[in-house]
Amino acid sequence: MTYREIGDCAARARGIPLETVLHAMGAAQDRHDKAKWRTARGVISVNGARFMDWGCARGGGGAIDLVMHVGGIGFKDAVAWLWERFPGSGALVELPQPPPRRVEFRLPRLCPALHARVVSYLEHERALPRTLIDELAAAGAVYADARGNAVFVLLGKKKAPVGAELRGTTQVQWRGMAPGTRKDDGYFSVPAAGGAAAAVVLCESAIDAMSCRVLYPDRRCISTSGARPDPGWLAELVRDRYDIYCGFDADRTGDDMATAMIGRYPMVRRLRPAMHDWNDVLRSRSVLIGLYQGDGLTDLPRSP
Repeated sequence: MTYREIGDCAARARGIPLETVLHAMGAAQDRHDKAKWRTARGVISVNGARFMDWGCARGGGGAIDLVMHVGGIGFKDAVAWLWERFPGSGALVELPQPPPRRVEFRLPRLCPALHARVVSYLEHERALPRTLIDELAAAGAVYADARGNAVFVLLGKKKAPVGAELRGTTQVQWRGMAPGTRKDDGYFSVPAAGGAAAAVVLCESAIDAMSCRVLYPDRRCISTSGARPDPGWLAELVRDRYDIYCGFDADRTGDDMATAMIGRYPMVRRLRPAMHDWNDVLRSRSVLIGLYQGDGLTDLPRSP
């Protein structure tokens, strides 16, 4: 393959719309801000042919730069990846098609100095009880990284870390996955109070899983790290005959993905939050409890 041939392919690939490329890479568009996309590298904002990764304060322009950045691959591999998925109409010599190199997962570095910030965010902004935060932190399931992100660890077989959900806790709040995360190999889990679980609830995020566990203390709550109808580990839970509920968000995506999951696994039942997601329910309940306490009342409404 000559430099000219590579250049011809690159010239055609470079102009592919970034939104089209992000769809092909499995990125999820933010429900509230259509310019933002959740990728394996974190949240990326798109403005025409330009993109910006706020997690590492790096940006670029064009489809090739985007694939290089998100996939962690070189120029030639990025062109090949694009050309394979979006072949041009010209009769060009085909580039070799090596699969994009998998980014090795490494847990984000623990930063004890920023632990208090993460705890404050989860306790005061997300209304999660301090006892649950401390329990998960002591188990190494939740901690702060050097950027002040809340890190929620995904565990696979033999309790080995296989990924991490990240949630920004600064003024620029965002959500994403640590590079190299293998979402089909494991999950973030919040055990039922007392250990034995009456059922399992699948939630879209780690914070929702923690929130759902507060509302349903006798259930084990698991994050699917996005509304996914068939994560790789779900079949094993089904084979183990757990009572499984799909607790995805109360929106079109959550309903559609829950329907798809139940279509694959008819024994799964839908558990729809009364508000948009479980953290919204928990925060609303916390506000209501505050009002009751302020009025000197002691008989509080029970969680659903």
